Amino acid sequence: MRKMGIAVAALATTGILLAGCSSNTPTTPAPSESSAAAIDASGVTLTVWTDANRKPAIEAAAKTFESETGGKIELVQKNFDDIRTDFTNQVPTGEGPDITIGAHDWLGGLVQAGVVSPLDLTDTASNFAPVSLDAFTYDGQLYALPYSLETIALIQNTDLVGEDAPATWDDMIAAGEKAGVDRPVVINTAGQTGDAYTMYGFQTSFGAPVFQSDDKGYTTEVGMGGDAGKAFAEWLGANGEKGDGYISTTVDYDTNNELFADGKAAYTVQGPWAIAALTEKGVKVKVNPIPSAGGETASPFVGVQGFYISSQSKNALVAQEFLTKYLATYEAQKALYEADPRIPAWNDLATEVSSDPVIAGFVASSKNGVPMPNIPEMGSVWDLWNAAQVQIIKGANPASTWDKMVSDLEALIG
Repeated sequence: MRKMGIAVAALATTGILLAGCSSNTPTTPAPSESSAAAIDASGVTLTVWTDANRKPAIEAAAKTFESETGGKIELVQKNFDDIRTDFTNQVPTGEGPDITIGAHDWLGGLVQAGVVSPLDLTDTASNFAPVSLDAFTYDGQLYALPYSLETIALIQNTDLVGEDAPATWDDMIAAGEKAGVDRPVVINTAGQTGDAYTMYGFQTSFGAPVFQSDDKGYTTEVGMGGDAGKAFAEWLGANGEKGDGYISTTVDYDTNNELFADGKAAYTVQGPWAIAALTEKGVKVKVNPIPSAGGETASPFVGVQGFYISSQSKNALVAQEFLTKYLATYEAQKALYEADPRIPAWNDLATEVSSDPVIAGFVASSKNGVPMPNIPEMGSVWDLWNAAQVQIIKGANPASTWDKMVSDLEALIG
């Protein structure tokens, strides 16, 4: 699966996702109306964990906070991959930061460990993409300030199939075959490992979500069983190696990108992290939402990053002030984008950077998307889910293989 934290350095080197940005060095945000009624934080020091990419942008907001409130921001640079473990281990001991950057799919584990506090965005919530707020909501409570999104989308070779978005899988296959290339579409299955993450948009178009949800967020009820799940499994088998052959376990991430870059495939499903590889040989691309295979909207996973407040912070009110009045501003969100160009969660900024058609395509895909489940049980899903898809693609009975996967998963979760 593709996880939050995948490097976007390739995007920056191609310049594709930086159109409309003046530079990669964030400027100091100007004081905004939202920070006009700042609290007196004299004598208070907030410790904020960040990684190297986002540190300069947070420094810019910190300077404004310090000048207006009298408080101090101490930024501690961490390796992003170490933050979740260090935060979970240190907060209960009274150590760790007041605020940390993090991914939304950590949330269930952080809540269960008792290391994060709810956040009240009050009148600023409407500035953020709804999917980003949903991602950081657990049991009906918002726990973090979002700032960026990642998702996958359909990417097509415009010299072969033009720019129009196919509405359905069948429309896409027909257009790809008409182009006369080796493969109408190429999709990464991580080889023999399976990649349910990439396939998820097609699965949701059959009405088979990995977990059910209610008005408080995801539940632990497996949602991909029953007739909808079987219909997806039958479709997967029909398009697999013993069927039409459009989906194959011979295609891993690098093979996928090479076939598309060489002009041997008209379409692929990938994320923004792959744009440089897909276009390195001059292929012109258009990014569109994933087409439906099962009749419903294809909803890929969306990953979100944002800022959590420690449950043990001795300065929780000041920490909330910093997030909601100094990072929840257009200026600060733009600085974060310029430091690390992911899809902005801030609506107006997402609209602005969508002047770049590649970004616009991923933004459009994210609007169809759903947050990757943030419940701890999600960690139990991948091995069984991926393995079942590989077996079906290779020719195993779709219905019985899928049913066994669902029942094994239900037994594992309990």
